[in-house]
Amino acid sequence: MKTILLAGGSDTLPAEEISTIPKPMIEIGGRPIMTRVMDIYSHFGFSDFIIAAGHQTAVIKQFFTNYHLMANDVRVSIDTGQVELHPTHGAGWTVAVVDTGIFTANSGQLRLLRDWIGNESFMVTYADGLGNVDISALVDFHHGHGKIATVTAVRPPARGGNLELLDSRVTAFTDSVRAQDTWINGGFFVFEPTVFDYLVDDSEPLERAPLAQLAQDGELNAYRHTGFWHPVDTVRDRKRLSGFCTTDTPPWLRFERPAVVNAAE
Repeated sequence: MKTILLAGGSDTLPAEEISTIPKPMIEIGGRPIMTRVMDIYSHFGFSDFIIAAGHQTAVIKQFFTNYHLMANDVRVSIDTGQVELHPTHGAGWTVAVVDTGIFTANSGQLRLLRDWIGNESFMVTYADGLGNVDISALVDFHHGHGKIATVTAVRPPARGGNLELLDSRVTAFTDSVRAQDTWINGGFFVFEPTVFDYLVDDSEPLERAPLAQLAQDGELNAYRHTGFWHPVDTVRDRKRLSGFCTTDTPPWLRFERPAVVNAAE
């Protein structure tokens, strides 16, 4: 199953960061946060990635083109320039970087990747949020309810779209957030190819008309994640997550089977 990382936006952290760096390339513990997200998926054996790039696509292409060099030890002959790689560990990833346009909204980015997906279920995630989401359980939940779309619902500080839930079914997807008992969009989506029928306006964010219409049609279910989840929206967020990288296993890679709160309908 392929995983799409939405990395086309021009959002960056405030003044401490260089404005030409794509937000998914902001470093967390010395590595771009995008690769930290990929670690989560590859932990469960999902290692086929498509990066929907736009802003500073060349930076992302150059990074992954040279990733094998940067991630391993090297031995260089100074006289001849010959380079020998000495692998330290293998990521096992296959990565496609696709330029989906600077001004294309994320629903348009997905639509432009339709030919890359074919007729199989696929996953989508934001490239700037980390959580110890059990991806295998998420996929099982998605296939169990038989709907077009699954979104992972989380309970972080309220910063995103509010999910109104009836059991596991999403009944509304709105911008308003209640102070208590709030579930918000944490990303980590699973979609069936029929979701492309809902992506009709390349300027429309996925979080507005497409997800709202899926919810209205009863085709959007929520996988409730009660574990660790944290976005990178501020410099403070970046510093906090970087601090976790000093431990042997950061919290977004500590996985435990969740309590039974996700019974599929």
